[in-house]
Amino acid sequence: MKLFLNKIKLTLQKRTKINQNKKSYEVWAAKGYNDEPQVSIIIQSHNKSLQIKHIIPKLRNYPSIEIIVIDDGSELSHTKELTRYLKGSNEFLIRSNDLYENIMYDKVIRFANGKYIALLQDDDDFADLSWITEAIKYFEKYPRLAILGGKDGLDIVFEEDTQIGHGGKYEHEDKFSFVPAVNRAPMWLNKQLFTEYLHHIDFQFAPFQFDDYELCARAWLTDLQVGWYNANFKSLSVGGMRLWNNKFTEQQSLRNGKRLYQLYKDKKNKIYRKIEEAKL
Repeated sequence: MKLFLNKIKLTLQKRTKINQNKKSYEVWAAKGYNDEPQVSIIIQSHNKSLQIKHIIPKLRNYPSIEIIVIDDGSELSHTKELTRYLKGSNEFLIRSNDLYENIMYDKVIRFANGKYIALLQDDDDFADLSWITEAIKYFEKYPRLAILGGKDGLDIVFEEDTQIGHGGKYEHEDKFSFVPAVNRAPMWLNKQLFTEYLHHIDFQFAPFQFDDYELCARAWLTDLQVGWYNANFKSLSVGGMRLWNNKFTEQQSLRNGKRLYQLYKDKKNKIYRKIEEAKL
């Protein structure tokens, strides 16, 4: 019945030409949509609209930027807040419900138009935009740099007795180093290299945990490079994606640690050789 009544309403509106002159090319053009932004920022959020609204004004100051927020929460109040707040022509809100990082980052990377893509999380904060300009400087300096992390430079550690793979600290320089792996966030991607050579975040590791290590290992083995730099991020709060997921995280660490070990236990030496070659 509701569909039928709505059909009658729209038919009358069409015949009487009510509100038919609201749209025009001039109105669209005035929005200033940029189809080729230099940078796409993808922020994964789980019921953390307040934190997202804190960093968006800072990001808007970058001259060629696309902002995409993944609303991966379960409370619609946060969706409403973000819907009201993301008003720019290059600002997008993508709604999902507890699908987590692996699936949603992978989907939204393909949606993003930026030459360089930064993956952020809902507890990330920064003082200024130097972390963006510094990242672009390194991408321009190293044409094979596919992944750049600003949080930690990490080793890929294998425990032979338990057949578990995970990450550990990797000694690096103060400003930039080639490293075995980085984690989020920020995690930068050169979109062209990602699309041509890496293609996807490995769904075997869904819904989260250690897929970032796997992506970095695969990059080195595809003759790409992984780097670390100091992004000077700080945390606004506990990350929303895992705030209530301690037990789930433990389960995923065990599950995906075994998977990481099986995939790359015989390839670590080759990765280290690639790192040493990149330093030359």
